[in-house]
Amino acid sequence: MNITIITVGKIKEKHIKLGIDEYTKRLSRYCKINLIEVSDEKAPENLSANEMVLIKNKEGESIQKHIKDGMYVVALAIQGKMLSSEGLAIKIQDLGLTGNSHIAFVIGGSLGLSDDILNKADFKLSFSPMTFPHQLMKLILLEQIYRGFRIIKGEPYHK
Repeated sequence: MNITIITVGKIKEKHIKLGIDEYTKRLSRYCKINLIEVSDEKAPENLSANEMVLIKNKEGESIQKHIKDGMYVVALAIQGKMLSSEGLAIKIQDLGLTGNSHIAFVIGGSLGLSDDILNKADFKLSFSPMTFPHQLMKLILLEQIYRGFRIIKGEPYHK
């Protein structure tokens, strides 16, 4: 199984980087993991709706360059479907069993994902109706993917 995580923006906080490195290392036992960061656009305060769309579209174009044919694209979006950890594990396992061996998870920037990326996604996943910093979301996603593989393999995990 190949897992690609495409995120907008660079991780700046050392403690988040350390967590990402740890889960990336743990996941290497279960899958090939590829982390891609695309540049975030400057988003000053008090943007108009049109300016927000332009920024999300520009970031979406950068994301799109890394989405390859044959990838099953999972967009993280507040409006997406919420799954339990077990539900995510089943989703990953089912994708592998149906020939979708390359899953791309996409995390947008501070303004979210462009409509173009959301519309092209095969699945929209929500972790919560709350908003999380996109940098922290990368760490949370990696932990949940790791937990999912532990569940799939029948290995113990913290409940």
